[in-house]
Amino acid sequence: MDSKEVDVWANMVWDYHHLHQTLRPADCIFVLGSIDTRVARYAVKLFLEGYAPFIIFSGGVGKISKDVFKKSEAEMFADIALEAGVPAEKIIIENQSTNTGDNVRFTKKILIERGFDFKTFILVQKPYMERRTYAVFKKLWPEPEFVVTSPAISYEDYPNEAISKDDFINIMVGDLQRIKEYPARGFQIPQDIPDEVWQAYEKLVALGYIKHLIKD
Repeated sequence: MDSKEVDVWANMVWDYHHLHQTLRPADCIFVLGSIDTRVARYAVKLFLEGYAPFIIFSGGVGKISKDVFKKSEAEMFADIALEAGVPAEKIIIENQSTNTGDNVRFTKKILIERGFDFKTFILVQKPYMERRTYAVFKKLWPEPEFVVTSPAISYEDYPNEAISKDDFINIMVGDLQRIKEYPARGFQIPQDIPDEVWQAYEKLVALGYIKHLIKD
């Protein structure tokens, strides 16, 4: 397999997943859990810079994180926040969700139960999941205003000891398939996919990046 060819197609998909929305202050920072602790550190940075007075960490035990973390993704992220100086009373934890839809549904339920009525959010996610996070949130909780953001990490610099390049390309390809397929299943709003981006998807699938594709 030609790694340069992979990078050409994968970079196109990577770029498509980014929304490039402008940050603005909000009622709450909503952090979607994963194995990538850089997401937590970036969200904490936003909190400490005063972008919002509360921070939510949402995420249970994931397929990947279960072999790495000793507790839920939300609790691991919250520990990072506490160590950085975020007051415990400003942290809200949702530790049961295992997919993006549940991140939204379960967190919404907790906020209602606790009497919070946040009108605006900053959604913090991995770089290659910005667009799908936007589409899911718009479908399942359309009332609040929100922007989606992620750590400023390049495609080249994204792989690390926690996630390999092969792994994240597989996940990124699977997420693009979900952007195409999930609206018909009622999971998210439709998103336009440019022809060249879908062609890149098809090239990567043909090259064997199929581990994260929908199984049913």
